[in-house]
Amino acid sequence: MSLQSSIRIGVGVVIVLAVAVSGLGVYAYFVKSRMRGEAADGGVPVAVTATACEPDALTAEAGRVDFAVTNRSERALEWEILDGVMVKEERENIAPGFTVKVGARLEPGTYAITCGLLGNPRGTLTVVAPRNKPVQAERPSLVQFIGPMAEYKVYVTTEGEALLAAVKALADAVGAGDLAAAQALYAPAHGRYEHIKPVAEMFGDLDAAVDAQAGNYAGGVGDPAFSGFHRLEYGLFERRSLDGLAPVAARLVADADALQAQAVGASVLPQKMAGGAASLLQRVAAGASAPPLSDIAASVEGAAEVASLFQPLTAKADQALGARIDAGFAALERDLAQHRPDGSLTDGERAGLRDRAAALAEDMGKLRDALGLD
Repeated sequence: MSLQSSIRIGVGVVIVLAVAVSGLGVYAYFVKSRMRGEAADGGVPVAVTATACEPDALTAEAGRVDFAVTNRSERALEWEILDGVMVKEERENIAPGFTVKVGARLEPGTYAITCGLLGNPRGTLTVVAPRNKPVQAERPSLVQFIGPMAEYKVYVTTEGEALLAAVKALADAVGAGDLAAAQALYAPAHGRYEHIKPVAEMFGDLDAAVDAQAGNYAGGVGDPAFSGFHRLEYGLFERRSLDGLAPVAARLVADADALQAQAVGASVLPQKMAGGAASLLQRVAAGASAPPLSDIAASVEGAAEVASLFQPLTAKADQALGARIDAGFAALERDLAQHRPDGSLTDGERAGLRDRAAALAEDMGKLRDALGLD
């Protein structure tokens, strides 16, 4: 290795560590704020319909807040809390008629909330200063999170660069009129996105542009706003045609480039790492859109990266939980390896993967509490 290359790598490591330490400072402020209160019993009720939130204006006290979100529409919907363009907390694929609890740690201010379809008007959440809240005990030292945060930053940066390269190759194949090559390049490119999905979700508008499903738009596959990976997927594999896909692929390259720039400068806090990993597994468990095996594998790989970075801390904080998480990932990865030769899954095999992913998602959710992140 040349001296110049060594210097570049050294500078890169220093920058990554600086960003991680900066993020840890933000996290320290976050931890202090969370000592101010506990969630109200039952959560703040909110219903999501096909067109709006009911109510569309909510008020809550700062600190830990739980929301009881009920889907009163006839399709699976998501609910998000946004601070500007940043997603603070979310829950995807809420089934019709179901109520889920969504917890968030919030500072005083005004937030937006998504209400069903992406084209719907957003609601508002006003968070006010807490009153008469008991002080909670101090959490473990934050210094222990510097290593995992720095390593995850390297992972996200590397995967973001690989995503951009893969998307450019896909766009080139579409532009060249090579349907077979575009089909072959689609899954590897989308897999790179699944790896960094927890970070991508921090930027709600970009995440929607890159990875929203047709069902998130009122007009479905024909909606003019429907773009990104799944618009390409529809053209490549359902219609088996490249007609109209060149501008979609070009926009995807631009969005992937913008996402990479945002991700490099973002502070990814430990609770977002753990929560994002659980969210990846929850999507596998939901299985509403019957994702291909390649997407399932990529989601598991992205979640496993986070679990491995936290593993030394998990083993000390809750040895039994750490052992269950390790065993859960090993079982999932073993099942995926068994089916990868032909990429096909029977209904029973898909159900088995969903059950394993659901149990592992639950344990990854418990990890936040075990590490003092909840």
